[in-house]
Amino acid sequence: MQTKEAINTIPIQQFIQQVKTADAGNHKEIRIPTQQAKALVFALSTVMANQANRLEQLVIDNKSSGDEVVTVTMDGGSGWK
Repeated sequence: MQTKEAINTIPIQQFIQQVKTADAGNHKEIRIPTQQAKALVFALSTVMANQANRLEQLVIDNKSSGDEVVTVTMDGGSGWK
């Protein structure tokens, strides 16, 4: 589901703003209409699926083709300032 198209994050931004407003007003709960909740769920699932696909592609792209050699030199901290 990874896409180069922009993801509509407006429902997420609206929800964040509602939480900030509720927090500032010391409200105990937030209520949102079902239609707004559906839009929020769709936006969050789209973002999560996109990120999962990007992570999977990153893992595939970064698989080493062979053994990697890593050299570590320990000098006991000389030259530390």
